[in-house]
Amino acid sequence: MPSRKELTQEIDRGPSGPKIAAFFDVDRTLLAGFSGLAFLKEKFATEGFSFGDVAKATAGTLRFGAKQTSFPSFLEETSTDLVGLTEEELLEQGERVFAKHLVTDIYPESRALVEAHQRRGHTVAIVSSATHFQIDALAQELGIEHVFCTELEFRKGKFTGKVKRPACWQEGKAVAASTFADRHDVDLGRSYFYTDSHDDLALLDIVGKPRLVNPDSDLARVGSRRGWPVYRFSSRGSPSRREIAGLFGALASLGPAAMVGLPAALASGSLRKGADLMLSTFAELTTTMTGVELNVEGEEHLWSHRPAVFIFNHQSGLDPILMARLTQRDVVGVAKKELENAPILGALMKAAGVVFVDRGDRTKAIEAMRPAVEAIREGLSVVIAPEGTRSATKQLGKFKKGAFRMAMAAGVPIVPVILKNALDALPRNGMVIRPATVDVLVHPPIPTSEWKHEDLDRHIAEIEDLYREALAG
Repeated sequence: MPSRKELTQEIDRGPSGPKIAAFFDVDRTLLAGFSGLAFLKEKFATEGFSFGDVAKATAGTLRFGAKQTSFPSFLEETSTDLVGLTEEELLEQGERVFAKHLVTDIYPESRALVEAHQRRGHTVAIVSSATHFQIDALAQELGIEHVFCTELEFRKGKFTGKVKRPACWQEGKAVAASTFADRHDVDLGRSYFYTDSHDDLALLDIVGKPRLVNPDSDLARVGSRRGWPVYRFSSRGSPSRREIAGLFGALASLGPAAMVGLPAALASGSLRKGADLMLSTFAELTTTMTGVELNVEGEEHLWSHRPAVFIFNHQSGLDPILMARLTQRDVVGVAKKELENAPILGALMKAAGVVFVDRGDRTKAIEAMRPAVEAIREGLSVVIAPEGTRSATKQLGKFKKGAFRMAMAAGVPIVPVILKNALDALPRNGMVIRPATVDVLVHPPIPTSEWKHEDLDRHIAEIEDLYREALAG
């Protein structure tokens, strides 16, 4: 996977301003695969399918694939079970399916392209044949204001089963973009359109910068003749053999890491030194085998003031490994108690002296923090995620006070470590680590020696703002 800087270089160096638009298709462009399948998956999980449902959906899909019916007709045939639902009910269903199935299918590369256009002040829009109820949550997640899509018909607030014509499909996409451009003074000749489908040729023909993302075979042939740039993203969807091999290699690297750590512990007479070497070696081997690279800004702050309390925003299951690679030695981690019995990782964390905290019991959590404070007083640093749990997106969770109280009690600084895009490598609930360049910002240490308990909420809010600003950049 190219770095974000390489991927967005053309945009970053190009002209800025809202007269330039960037239009994005959804399936296989912003999202891996087809979003409609996620809704079918959810329906099967919650309601099941009758033989009639399967036969009807299969027949409609085959007719549409054979170009015997239009997309609006196909949508009407396969949406009969939604008739009578209100707009609010459909939106709630869409948000639920997005959070459960689709948020982790967003291509990191496409997210980077969207963010690059937004930084340049371009007008960014989704243009899709899907409906609002399928893509509004996606638009909100990506911060995209403008959405052009197929509209459903409602009477007395309920879905009739009909699709409004013309649908946002084929020529309809070009009409939607042209109408929008006329109303908002957008120069289509300087604008972009990202899509995978030959069905979108009408809109590709009227923008100055067509961009093909995972193009189907028909579009690939047209694009080749016309010299249109092509992006092929594989960071989501089915993992490659190389990625699967990398995962098994990372798991197997625990053995070599232990073989390095154990002799070090015996030679030095220090379990701590052995655990440090084992964990840092495991982190190094894991990231190397899976193709994860770190682009670190402010690396000197990892070493300038130790001991310290290192805090990080928790997006991905890969975060503890990234933090082990960054901090390397003389550190102890704090983690939720559920990880104590996790296969492989739990044993590794125990060996490294991780303090496990029961988040559901505040009294026990405070008690469990005491060994971490003692460790700091003995010269060790602490690594902790103040959100307490992972987020499925870049949105920052509310910081809990434990990390900050710990720093105050031990009289050491807070060192904020901002992991900007760890989800690129391993999304929430993901199993395979994907090759990626993770951007890391290490903030200068923040002294806590003068902090007072009555001002703690204000100090935490300021640090939360620091994270939000960095993650938005």
